[in-house]
Amino acid sequence: MTYTQLVDQLIHSLRTLPGIGPRSAQRMAFYLLQQGRNEGLQLAKNLEETLMRVGNCKRCRTFSEHDICNICANPKRDRSLLCIVETPIDIRAIEQTNSYRGLYFTLMGHLSPIDGIGPNEIGINELTTLLKSEVELQEIIIATNPTVEGEATAHYIANIVHTTKKTKCTRIAHGIPFGGELEYTDSNTLAQALTRRTEI
Repeated sequence: MTYTQLVDQLIHSLRTLPGIGPRSAQRMAFYLLQQGRNEGLQLAKNLEETLMRVGNCKRCRTFSEHDICNICANPKRDRSLLCIVETPIDIRAIEQTNSYRGLYFTLMGHLSPIDGIGPNEIGINELTTLLKSEVELQEIIIATNPTVEGEATAHYIANIVHTTKKTKCTRIAHGIPFGGELEYTDSNTLAQALTRRTEI
């Protein structure tokens, strides 16, 4: 069904969000127009400001409003530990366990040749530079998702670590179900996976 051009544009825009189908997008659009105009305007303002001001940390590549993110800039973090994750939301999941106080590197994805995602697309050059420059590093923890792509990425990174840094390299334990994602894993399971990580 066709509504006004602007309403149709709003519905179409909402449908671009992950997990939002046509009916959900329609419900959200009509909610905003019927009783949520103030919230909608605030949402639009927050979206614009966030998308304009948030970039990537120059050290770990996670989202940040500054050149260096709060975690990388924190002098209390353990600089002998580096945890490599696929996305910024994985950092949030690990931080919620309160069982890790090291630093991070964010790949912003995983290796997937079929999708055209190779080493350059996940920041392997930046990771290699970081490994060479961080003299305090004693352990690299690979915390990619336990999927086929995540496992392939973990082994690729482990090979780079062994040839570049000669540093202890571990993989988080598989308390996380194969095929699952860190984002949807409860904190206790994730904490156990970090505690029982194994060397690869």
